[in-house]
Amino acid sequence: MSWEHFIYFAIASILCWAYGAYAAWKDKTKASYAFTGFGLLVFFTYIVAMWISLERPPLRTMGETRLWYSFFLPLAGLIVYSRWKYKWIQSFSTLLSVVFICVNLFKPEIHNKTLMPALQSPWFAPHVIVYMFAYALLGAATLMAVYLLFFSQWKIENRKLRKDYNYQSSILNSQSTTEMEITDNLVYVGLSFMTFGMLFGALWAKEAWGHYWAWDPKETWAAITWFAYLAYIHYRLHPKSNVKIALWMLVVAFVLLQMCWWGINYLPSAQSTSVHTY
Repeated sequence: MSWEHFIYFAIASILCWAYGAYAAWKDKTKASYAFTGFGLLVFFTYIVAMWISLERPPLRTMGETRLWYSFFLPLAGLIVYSRWKYKWIQSFSTLLSVVFICVNLFKPEIHNKTLMPALQSPWFAPHVIVYMFAYALLGAATLMAVYLLFFSQWKIENRKLRKDYNYQSSILNSQSTTEMEITDNLVYVGLSFMTFGMLFGALWAKEAWGHYWAWDPKETWAAITWFAYLAYIHYRLHPKSNVKIALWMLVVAFVLLQMCWWGINYLPSAQSTSVHTY
């Protein structure tokens, strides 16, 4: 299997995910599960084939990690849909996945068998895979935040129902509560996986460099991102928290996540000191 075959697997997967998203809108739950699941199977087949071809996990370059992110986004969308039957999440997760797939198609990176000694660790694969899944879930939470801030029908205000509220207002208020619960649950699960990813990374660092944590630029931004999502959770648990502020906290946290994921590669300090820049 080579990189030239990627486009065929990508097109087949996108078509399946697109129809799965369409089926979700039409309340065809079984068809949505079937087509989205089959698309995931096709895409994962390519990842496994690349793994075998490269004789290592396809996790080293940004292009390879985008493969995993493209896979986990529809998976996260399917999980959210199966749990809460939120129709639009599959469409947005598919759209984001298509963006990452297109980046890989139009700007492919070199995929070779070379793997530096530090990456030849059993902790390398679980560390990156768990992080990619966490990123996908937190990306879905950010989509929810953007939707609630700019597109939702209900007004994001911390006020009690007044006597002049009509029945429709009560329904919208109930819907907003459900949507915020979905957002919170996505952050809870996403942060849990991120925590496991950090623990796996610490074990990997101990094996490769002799210490669990060294405040490398990548590690520093990982800690900043982790604390940002932890701050969101603690703020939401406060009885007087403002919903709009909480949602903006999610948006900011996701920006920090992007800095942790790929932004540090462009920092001058990371070029000379980071062991995470290969």
